[in-house]
Amino acid sequence: MTIEAVSEVEVQLTINGRNHRHRVPSRLLLSDYIRDTVGLTGTHLGCEHGYCGACTVIVDGDAVRSCLMLAVQADGAEVRTVEDLAPTGPDSLSPMQQAFHDNHALQCGFCTAGFLMTLESVDPDRWREPERMRELLSGNLCRCTGYQNIVAAVSEAWSEYDGNGGSNDG
Repeated sequence: MTIEAVSEVEVQLTINGRNHRHRVPSRLLLSDYIRDTVGLTGTHLGCEHGYCGACTVIVDGDAVRSCLMLAVQADGAEVRTVEDLAPTGPDSLSPMQQAFHDNHALQCGFCTAGFLMTLESVDPDRWREPERMRELLSGNLCRCTGYQNIVAAVSEAWSEYDGNGGSNDG
């Protein structure tokens, strides 16, 4: 087998409920697959080292840094991106997105998708106390807001959470 034969592999992923199958370089990052191959640009690349959280997506129910995962590692997985959060289409907002908007929890918006996907992957009941919420949010970096409005937005959105939502127990 030549190097060329193993340098590309076929991957099949379900992204936001749609099946995608492509032949890709074996070293292609999941973030690049989502953005460049599939065309979903809501997943942002900030640091490309995994510490900023802008590239966070949900893979099989868990929040992951897509800049640290190869597309081939996600083969067969179900992936959710920020584009999947809107309940009825691109012009609608999820409760968390609405709370971010209402509380001015974003300025440039670059980090927002990562925050939203991190928050989407957890059970609010486990993270509701302010100290725990700040611990959860500390995994994502924002250079604009100072986090106060982000905490206010999460608190508002989670105050309406009834405990029966579709979150996992993260």
